[in-house]
Amino acid sequence: MISWSRILYGAVLTTVIAAVVFVVLRRERRLAVLAAALGSTLAGPVAWNAILHRAGGAGFFVDIPFAPFPVSWQDTGSGVFTLAVASVVLSLLLRREVAGRVIGIAATAAAVAFLVDIYLY
Repeated sequence: MISWSRILYGAVLTTVIAAVVFVVLRRERRLAVLAAALGSTLAGPVAWNAILHRAGGAGFFVDIPFAPFPVSWQDTGSGVFTLAVASVVLSLLLRREVAGRVIGIAATAAAVAFLVDIYLY
């Protein structure tokens, strides 16, 4: 089962990588948007992994036998929870923005959480 230290390590690592992606690749400069997106990349994986930790969801940590993309249900859950958190937070923060922009930011946060979870912890 995943330990609390590993849960926190993974969430912080995800947030740091997401910061680089948002600032360098997406060129996001609005502090409120960055805070919401990065907060989501921290909260989503922590929430999902806390549920697995509490419920004893060891079966969610089994990777598919495909070395280039060894995804598990646990990895997928991190991305899904991040998408959900980011979508809600960003839609409240950016309620006057075009929906495509909001979901683009949320999807970027989710993709980072998903990929970091697969390959880095």
